[in-house]
Amino acid sequence: MDSSTNQLNVGVIGAGYWATSAHIPGIIQHESAHLRAVQSRTKRKAMQVAKDFGADFAFDNYQELVLSEGLDAVVVSSTPNMHFEQAKFSLEHGKHVLIEKPMTFTAGQAQELCDLSSKRGLQFVLSCPWHYTRHGIEAGRLIRRGALGDIKMISILMTNPVDKLLKGIDTSPTHGLNGVYIEPCIGSYSDPTIAGGGQIYTQVSHAAAYISFLTGSQPKEVYAKFDFDHSKNDIYNTLTITLDNGTLVSLASTGATPLTIRNYEVRVYGTKGILLLDLWKGTMDYYPFEGIPTSYEPLSEDEIYPEKAPVLNFIDVCLGLAPNGSPCEHGIAAMRIIEAACFSNKNAKSVKL
Repeated sequence: MDSSTNQLNVGVIGAGYWATSAHIPGIIQHESAHLRAVQSRTKRKAMQVAKDFGADFAFDNYQELVLSEGLDAVVVSSTPNMHFEQAKFSLEHGKHVLIEKPMTFTAGQAQELCDLSSKRGLQFVLSCPWHYTRHGIEAGRLIRRGALGDIKMISILMTNPVDKLLKGIDTSPTHGLNGVYIEPCIGSYSDPTIAGGGQIYTQVSHAAAYISFLTGSQPKEVYAKFDFDHSKNDIYNTLTITLDNGTLVSLASTGATPLTIRNYEVRVYGTKGILLLDLWKGTMDYYPFEGIPTSYEPLSEDEIYPEKAPVLNFIDVCLGLAPNGSPCEHGIAAMRIIEAACFSNKNAKSVKL
C-alpha cells in the first residue's frame, strides 16, 4: 500500500464479464483504491481492458501480475477451475485476496486457502453481493440475538434464468443487459471441467454461502438429487441439509425459468418467530409468535443485488476501515455443501460431514 497516499493498489485476475461489470468499476469508484493491473488470457484483451479502464499494467500471465511492483491486493475473478491455484499463489506472495464464487472446486481447497490467509495475516473476502444488503445484515442480527429463538428450519427457493448458458446454447448470456463491456464466455459455464458443474456451482454456491452467512453454522449432513435435463451440467437441484446446530434446511434451485422470473425466497422458522425474505424482490418480514409483525422498508432496485459491494468492502477491509462482510468461512461451508451434494447425487445416499 502506498503509505504516502493511503491508497490500495489492486490487480484483477480474469478481467472478463463479471470483473469488468462489477469489480473493476468498484475499484475505480473507491477514492482510496487504484487499478494497478489487469490480467486476461490474451495480452491483446488485457491491454484493451487496461486502456479502457485506466490500469497501469496489462498481463496475460497471472503470476506476473501478482509479482508486479507495488501491488497490494488481488481480485480473483477468473473461471472456477483457476480460483484455488491463483488465490493460493497470491496469498503465498503476500497479497490480500477477494475471490469470486464458487470459491474452489472442493471443500479441502477452500479450507487450505482460508488457513493460508490466516497464517499470513492477510485479508480474504468471498465475493457474495447478497451478504451486503440491508435486509441480509439485519436478518443475521435478528437470528444472532435470538429474536427468532432456536432456528429449526430454513426453506430456500433460488432460480435464475441461466439454463441455456449452462447447456452452452445461449446466444445472449446477459439477456440483453445494457452496458455489458464483455459478454460471458459460454464455455466458462457449460464445460464442467472449467465451471465445476452447472447450477450447483453457479447458483447454489450463492445460497449455500448465504446459509452460513445467516446462521454461522456449518453443514453436518447433505442429501441431494440433480436433474441434468439432457445436459452435461445439472440444471435442477434439490438438497436436504442438516446443520451442526440441528437446523433442517430445504434448498431447491434451477436455472430453467423464463427470462422474466427470478426467485430467491428464504424462509427462516424459529421457536419464537418466522423471518421471510424475498431477495430478488427486496422484501423482508418478521413475524414473532408474540408481538407485532414488522415489514422492513423494501430495498431499492440498486440495493437488491449490490454487485460492487464485495470489492468496495474488500478495499475497506484491506485499509482497516471496515470489518469483513463476507469472510472465507462462508465459502468453506458452501463448498462442503456443494461437494457433499455432488457425491450424494452420484451415489444416491446421504453424506455425513
